[in-house]
Order: sequence, then C-alpha cells, then structure tokens
Amino acid sequence: GRTLRVRKVGALAGKGEQAFRLRKRGDGLLLEAATSGGAANGLYAVADRIRSGAEVLPDGQDGRVVAPALPLRLTDHGSVGLTADKAAFAAGDDYGLNTDVVGPALVPRAPWVDAAKAKAIGEQLRQFVDRALADGYNGVVLPGFLEYVTFSGVGDGHAVYREGDPHVARALAMRRAFGPSWKYAHEMGMKVYFQTDMLALSPPLKKYLGDLDTSSSRLWSVYRAGLHELFMTMPYVDGLVVRIGEGGEDYKLAGWDYHSEIKVTTVEQVRAMLTAFLRQADADDRDIVFRTWSVGVGAVGDMHTNPASYHKVLDGIDSEHLIVSTKYTLGDFYSHLPLNTTLLTGRQKRIVEFQSRREFEGFGALPNDLGVLHQQALQTFLAKNPNIVGLWNWTQDGGPLRAGPMTLYLRTGFWQMWDVNVYLTARLAWDPSLDVAAATNDWIRQAFSDDPATVSAIAQVMALSRSAVGKGLYIGPYADTRVKALGLEPPPMMWIFEWDIVTGDSAALDTIYRVARPRLDEAIAEGEDAVMLARRMQTLVNGTSPSSWRDPALRQRFADTLAYQVDLFSTLAAYRTMVLRHAQWLDTGSSTARASWRAAEKRFRAAAAAHEAKYGNNTALPAYNFTAAEIGMQRADRDEAMAWLARVLLALLLIGFALGGSFGQRLLRGAPGSAALRGLWLGMTRPWRVTAVEPNGRTDRMLVWFLPGAMLVASRAVFTWFAAPAHLVVVLGAWLIFAVTLRWLTRGRDRFALSAAIGGVALMRTVILLVALAGRGPGRYWYDFWTEPGLRSFYITVAFAAFCWTFVVAGFVLRNSYGLTRRAASGSTLIGAGVPPAMIGGLIAAIGLERALTVWNDQMALLPWGLSRILGITTYLGIPSAIPVIAAGTGLALAVAGALLAGRPGKRALSPHRAAFSGEE
Repeated sequence: GRTLRVRKVGALAGKGEQAFRLRKRGDGLLLEAATSGGAANGLYAVADRIRSGAEVLPDGQDGRVVAPALPLRLTDHGSVGLTADKAAFAAGDDYGLNTDVVGPALVPRAPWVDAAKAKAIGEQLRQFVDRALADGYNGVVLPGFLEYVTFSGVGDGHAVYREGDPHVARALAMRRAFGPSWKYAHEMGMKVYFQTDMLALSPPLKKYLGDLDTSSSRLWSVYRAGLHELFMTMPYVDGLVVRIGEGGEDYKLAGWDYHSEIKVTTVEQVRAMLTAFLRQADADDRDIVFRTWSVGVGAVGDMHTNPASYHKVLDGIDSEHLIVSTKYTLGDFYSHLPLNTTLLTGRQKRIVEFQSRREFEGFGALPNDLGVLHQQALQTFLAKNPNIVGLWNWTQDGGPLRAGPMTLYLRTGFWQMWDVNVYLTARLAWDPSLDVAAATNDWIRQAFSDDPATVSAIAQVMALSRSAVGKGLYIGPYADTRVKALGLEPPPMMWIFEWDIVTGDSAALDTIYRVARPRLDEAIAEGEDAVMLARRMQTLVNGTSPSSWRDPALRQRFADTLAYQVDLFSTLAAYRTMVLRHAQWLDTGSSTARASWRAAEKRFRAAAAAHEAKYGNNTALPAYNFTAAEIGMQRADRDEAMAWLARVLLALLLIGFALGGSFGQRLLRGAPGSAALRGLWLGMTRPWRVTAVEPNGRTDRMLVWFLPGAMLVASRAVFTWFAAPAHLVVVLGAWLIFAVTLRWLTRGRDRFALSAAIGGVALMRTVILLVALAGRGPGRYWYDFWTEPGLRSFYITVAFAAFCWTFVVAGFVLRNSYGLTRRAASGSTLIGAGVPPAMIGGLIAAIGLERALTVWNDQMALLPWGLSRILGITTYLGIPSAIPVIAAGTGLALAVAGALLAGRPGKRALSPHRAAFSGEE
C-alpha cells in the first residue's frame, strides 16, 4: 500500500551515473538518481527485494547512495537462437562449438533471413535482456562481426566483395533482420558487444588478404575498415570482443562459408592487431575487449596464466577503449585451480570471466552453488588491482551445446540449477562484500518457495553442493597438484575427459594414481564421501512438502536431479576405486590391491549398466559416456594373462638361445633346426660370425626366418593386449617390408646369413620388449612409461640403440656375407631403411594423420579417447599433420640415395664362401 516516487537529482556524491539512493518519505519511499539508468537500477533493486520477500528499505540503508563496485557487468547471450533439438541432444556426440544466435533464421539464398524465425529470435533476446537487467547486468555479448560487414570502405567498395557478391546482400539482410533486436538491448540500457575469433574469414576475404601475414599493417587495415563499417552502420554496437586462442571448423556455422583460423600467434602479431583495432576504436569511441584466452606455447600461448607473458604481450598498449578479459582461474573453469595471477597485474582495464553453467561439472545438471567461490575471486582481485572494472558471466556459453543435457537458459529444462550463479554473480558485481548465504535465500524464495522450512532445506542443499561436486567429479590429491605432461599442463579433471566421457587411457589414469599415491586412500574415500553428500542433499529435498513449493513440478525436477547425482556419483566412486587400485597393483603387485581392483570392477560394471539403462535416453539428465572406460577395462583385465604370455615367450626364447649356444649345439648334434638356432644366436650376439653357420636343410632355412617372425608377431600381440591391429599393421608391416626389401636385393642368392643376422637382431629387440612386459603386462609397461622418467629414458635409449643396430648389422652382413663393396652394402641398407617409412608414411598420409592416430589410440587406450573427438590429437599435442608426408618423403629419399649408392647389387661378385649357396630358395 505504500507509494514509491522516482526523482531525478544532481550527481550523487560522485558515485557515477549508475548510482541511486532510496529514502523514506512519509509512509512511502523516494528513489533518487542522477540519470534514468541509475533510476532503473534502483527500480530493479526494489523489485528484487519485493520478489525475495525482503525489506524494500533495510535498516541502515535510508539515504545511502548505492553504486556498483564494477561498472561493467557483461553477460553472454544465454540460449537466444539455440534450438532444443531432442534428436541432436540424444545422440550426445556433437562436439561442435558454434552457438551463433542467428543460425535458425538463416536461409541459403535471398532473402537470406527467414523473417518469422528472426522475429522469434528477437523475442528470445528481449526475454533474456529483460531478465539480465533485472538481475543487475548492463552488457550483453553476441556472436558476430564478419557476417554484418560488406567492406565497402576498402578500395572502391568492391575490392573484397565484387559487385553482385552474395556476401554483400546477405550482410545487408542480416542488419535489417537482426538490427532491431540488438538495438532493443542497447535502448534498454545494455551495452552491446559483438564477439569474434581472429582471424575471421570468408573465401573472398581470404583471397583478397593473400598470405594472411598477421604482422602486416595492410592486413589489419582491411579489418579496421570492416570495424568502422560495423560501428557506423550499427551504432547501437558498443564494441568488439576478440579471441585469438581458438578457432577452426568446430566453430563454423553449418551452411555458412564464414570461418576462423588461428593465425595471431606471436607477440608481434597480437600487438599489430590491437594497435590497428584500437586506432579505429579510439576514432569511433567504441571498445575493444581482448581476451587473453590463448592456449599454446610462447609468450602469447601462456599470457592467460603467466604475468610475465602478459606484460610482454600487452605492455605499452594503453587506451581508454581497451579492456582485457581473463578467466578468473589459472586455466579453464575447473575447481581446484588457483586464482589467475595475471588478474593481479596490468595497467589496462580488466574484466573477470565467470561461468555459471559449468561445462566440466555436469553442464549445469547438478546443484553447484558458486557464490562463495566467485566472491573470493572478486574480493582478491579488487583488493590487489585497481584496474578491475567489470566481469563477464556466462549463463549458457562454454563447451559444445549438444554434448550435454538439453537445458537452455530461461527456456528449456531445469535451468534453475545454475540460475543461482547468474543471480549471485550479478549481486556480487554490485557488492562483493555481500552476505552470499542471505542472497542465496533471496534467490530460493524467488525461484522455488517462500516457505521457511523449504527455503532452509534448499539452502542446505546449495551449501553442500560445492563439496559434493568437488569430491564426486574430481580426485582431490591429483586435482590439487599442478602437473606437466607432454609439454602441456593437463586440467585437474583428467579422469573425465571431457564433460561426460569417463576416460580409460593409461596416460591420464596412471599419472593421476602416481600423483595421488601418497594420499591414495583419501583419493578413493572422496568418492564415497561425495555419494554420502549427494544422499544427504536428496533427503533434504525429498523431505519438503510439494505444497510448499511455488510449482510442485520444480520440486520433482529437483528430486530427479538429486537422484541422478546419487546414481552418477555412486558409479564414479566405483570406477575411481577400480582404476586407482588397478594402478596400485601395476605399481606394487599387491594382492590386496588386486582384490580391491577386481571387487570394484564388479561394482562398477553393475552400476554403469544400471546408469546407462536409467539415463541413456534422458536428454535432461543424460547418462555419462563409459565407452573409453570399457576399452580401458578390457585391456586392464588382460594384463595378468599378457604378463604370463610374455614370460612364456621369454622362456621359449631363452631355451632357443641356449640351444643356439655351444652347449646346446652339442646336445642337438646337428639335428634339423640346430643350424638355424645357432645362426640366430650368433645374429643376436655376434652377427659378424653368422657366415660360419651352414644350414643343414629346409628346416634350418625355414626356422631361421619363421622363429623371429613368429616371436615378433606374438610379442607385439601381447604388447597390444591382442586388441590393437592398427599397431600391428604399422610395426609388423615395417619389419615385413624391411625384410622383403633386403631379400629382394639379395635375390638369386642364399639368404640364410641375412635371415640369421636380421632375425637375431629382431629377437634381441623382442627380448627387450618381453622383459618389460613380463612383470605385470602392458599395463605395467605403460605405467612406467608415463610415470618413471628414469626407466622411460633407459628403455628408450636401449630400444633405440637396438633399432639402429638393425641397420648396422644389415650393412655388415651384406658386405661380408654377400661380397658387396662398402658403398653397395651401405646403399642396400639405405634402401631397406627407406622403403618401410615411404610405404607406411604414404599409407598414413592417405588415411589422414588425425584419423590414423584416432584409430590407433582407440585400440591402445593410451591417450584420452575423447581427445580426437573434441579437440583433435594432432591439434591438442601440436603434432604437425605433415609428419606422414615428411616420413614418406624421407624414406623415399633414403631409398633413392641407397639405389644410387648400391648400383646394381645383384651383379656383384659373391664371396667364395657364400657362392656355393647361390640360387638356393
């Protein structure tokens, strides 16, 4: 029954245009502000208190000027333009990262935009903007840039896009169709920013730019012209957000020819880009928001987390229109990571990036109250860096849209699960000293219920949620440790890579075990603790009365969510125990660890099957993906059998070597096969003496190549758990091609000496491998490889020396057993060494390196199964895609060089000793 009056006044104690003041006036209230924007902020604050059931003017607030601690409070575009396509979400394997808001309205020809769908997108934007303003945000970031630009300011206006080019008509249609929506946000008091990856390209633009030299001022002058055009033709756009650390086909909108490439990778290139952009921004009075998110090597690659690199890239680039945007954690949006130290430094304006819908923590499907975490971050940064001017909170963005639950903010699914973070982060941007628990209760009363008991129950659930997620989805003793691997810094959640793929690869799991080994029992117990926390949260919600909720359907969704969390955490707890105890068995051979591993495996198999059966077709609460885990389990289950097979093969080889020795030869007394065993023994130990061995018949001639061949096949099959034919094709194929090549080069001659020498070396390399496998199978081999640098270096040194010895022996035997000159023997050896990489490299090049590595890794389970499907093995590890072509070319070059050296080895004279065997076989 009270009246609220609004009055415009002069400046409020120098607090800025966003400030307001609320006073008591008789039996009513008076809201005072210097600007209409400040008055709107006050009205939103009053409305928020009314919705929360709080005092509109709390004690001690009468006449106090209220102004935001952070003047710039950005949000993403929410779920605007995103489609709840149930079939696409159900598949769960779409890792595309494009979340463009305009996609559903685009058509492939004139008029280019479907007017009805554009209108629907506009309505979604208005809904989102209204909600964001009510929460306390004052800026929105929308995908876009190049698709609105015609480059009419370059040359005669048709230098980039020729007359009649559809890119021009399409850009004009985009402005007409979507401009009014973006203008609405601006007129409602929101700053409107577009965001783009650099380089943003279209085919005509790429052709015009030529070599894409991003250190060139000419290239950036073209983008400057486009930027100016954007600002002038769409005056409601307040700036451009630029990212250089990601890009490529995964971000491309299907059906469009606009794309991005990662081309700004050096300090010189970044500075050239920012210098050009800021000149235009200064001239047009707009902002450039530069994101430091750039993952890679060098100063640009780690400027996101390394203050020294940050300064190297950005020092001296100062402009009122430059804002540097950085994630608040020292890495991506994971828990257990420290706060980002680069946000404590820098002369530029800084904004802090937050994510409300955590992609790495269930994609918003689980209760996950981040309020205290965000508060600690903001208070730390504001206390140390006076240049912090804002934040950017993502309500929907981050990760692939359709690889998680089908929940779209404000529109589809149980989006309330992360709305608490949207709400609290905005409140914290106004007041970082906020009572987060009280603000959470405000949100609960707005979203679910004003019943005190129900509010208390939900508040307890949210208070427990961070601990539950931190224990259930992370292995604490590993997650708390910064780890370096393969030149990179793996994230703290490597056992789930990424989002919902429970990994089974040895690289991640063995490393996690090794790091967590001093606190192994704690690491395992955390999983069970998470289950208990989830059950407690479930009991709290289930104990509330449906009638006490504003909407009983929301209570049911909450209850279903917590049942899902209990089920998921129980399954993950069993898996955690299984993989860590298996690694402990690999490490120690402990029978207790083995028994625990096997028992946990039974629990996990049952739990995973039940989880898949219950949630496999649920798009709102989707089952986690255990494909990679199953692959890893299959190999782990074979470790013991493979170890025994390795021991048997090793024993057989030792017997064979013993029979090839002097004592064994006396026992055999020239029996069939004895000469082959003698030749192989000498080939392994003294290859220069193989010419002294005379074969006694067909048995010797067959056994001398059959035994090494069989051992090569058997040992490599053991090494791959009999489960990786791709590995066998490459390894055994290379051996086979090498052997066939040398046999062809010695055609018309007896090959016994050659077979004995090369076979002996092959057996020596097989012995080295079998010794490594005989302990606890391939699992222990890879455990040592990933976690024991000393053993790894020793093994690689010995194995590589044996590899090189193969060619030394081949050249030696060709010269001394077949009468070749030094030059001819060297040439023939080069041919034998060159043909395998030429053929294998050509095969892999034809298949494609990424595809070949994916097939190989899927079978060997060495690196995360999701790596190729989400990031790409070659991309993530920085492996040049040209390696197979280089290998093939190098092999071909070796073969050609060898051919020139060898001449025609088939016509060389044979040594008198070997001439007697000419023409055999």
